[in-house]
Amino acid sequence: MTAAATMTARARRGADTGDRSPEELREIVSHWGAELELAPAEVIIEWAAATFGERFCVTSSMGDAVLAHLAAKVVPGIDVVFLDTGYHFIETIGTRDAVAATLDVNLLTITPVQSVAEQDATYGKDLYKTDPDLCCKLRKVQPLAESLSNYDAWATGLRRAETHNRVIAPVIGWDAKKRKVKVSPLARWSDEQVETYIAENGVLVNPLVYDGYPSIGCEPCTRRVAPGEDPRSGRWAGTGKTECGIHT
Repeated sequence: MTAAATMTARARRGADTGDRSPEELREIVSHWGAELELAPAEVIIEWAAATFGERFCVTSSMGDAVLAHLAAKVVPGIDVVFLDTGYHFIETIGTRDAVAATLDVNLLTITPVQSVAEQDATYGKDLYKTDPDLCCKLRKVQPLAESLSNYDAWATGLRRAETHNRVIAPVIGWDAKKRKVKVSPLARWSDEQVETYIAENGVLVNPLVYDGYPSIGCEPCTRRVAPGEDPRSGRWAGTGKTECGIHT
């Protein structure tokens, strides 16, 4: 039996996919975090699925389908959660629809409590201009937190190569705000590794990536990035804001 298979078998033997307390979840992180730090992304996903069962999901912002593609290979039919803020580029919605149509996943689209029009009526028009932090909280952070209530662990496409804020992102970590296990199978992947995986596997990519948008958020808050600029400099340009709050 390979080391990866042994690791997964151990996780299955210790798995209890019923409700776990935050203390129990933190103990899992403490035990497995270091052991999985250098594991391949597929092994990390397999471990998470074996450990948490149906209380594990994958999230995707649909910049590309790398994580969803990996998860579908390892755990066919896995829940993939997509957050529709109401402000997305049409290309992002198209990528979501293509993922749902071509990958063996259960794609779940979640939305904020208020529509954009209702939010405008409550807080004033274009809250993303007047208070971008509150807009992100209402349209991203809170809806995602609520959607994860039925899960003990969630996988993200977070990579250390993306920003300075993410350099120390653990492969298996504890999200204290959400009180969930946060799994980042791609944390150690370089940009080159992502590009190679996409090319070798024909993975879906949001067409905006090839049109000057290496990091894609909501349409009103995302601009094209010039060659040589930080890939995330097009997000909330001119505001000093660098994260929506989901990963902070």
